[in-house]
Amino acid sequence: MESGQNGRQENDAALLSLYAEGDREAARRLTARYAPGILRLASSMLGNSAEAEEVTQETMLRLWKAAPDWRQDKANLSTWLWKVASNLCIDVLRRRRSVSIEEISEPRDETPGAVNRLMRNERAEALHRELAQLPERQRLAVILRHFEGASNPQIAEILGTSTEAVESLLARGIRELKRKLIGRKAALGWQ
Repeated sequence: MESGQNGRQENDAALLSLYAEGDREAARRLTARYAPGILRLASSMLGNSAEAEEVTQETMLRLWKAAPDWRQDKANLSTWLWKVASNLCIDVLRRRRSVSIEEISEPRDETPGAVNRLMRNERAEALHRELAQLPERQRLAVILRHFEGASNPQIAEILGTSTEAVESLLARGIRELKRKLIGRKAALGWQ
């Protein structure tokens, strides 16, 4: 019996095949499996929920268009989806470049909470603000690795580079985040 990543790949291929034949349940299952992660990635990259939703929808639309011709040996489905979503996010960021970073509003959590929730929100906002300042490829590598749990080889495939280059991007990105946040460590309640 197949399990783990190989089992999921085979299951993904079977679901895509069913979808290509018009099976709506297969589409629902693939969407439920992958859309939340794509939305998290896009939200982290873009900091704008409306744009993140558009990227998620476009990514899934591209999957549906690719379904009839999908070959399991083509790529790991999750890696392919992250690559599509990453490229769409980078396109959005490039279109935005004429807009000042100060003009882009930070996402807000409207849920009321206690002091620790406020502190957690301040930490998250500080991290996302500094993350937004990283070069696109560093930011994408950090988000994929530390927020989405992608492996370095998967990130290398998504970025079209080597695993060593990904390790370098991650090291430089983390080092820059630490450098920018270290002075605010006490104020943000980090030990």
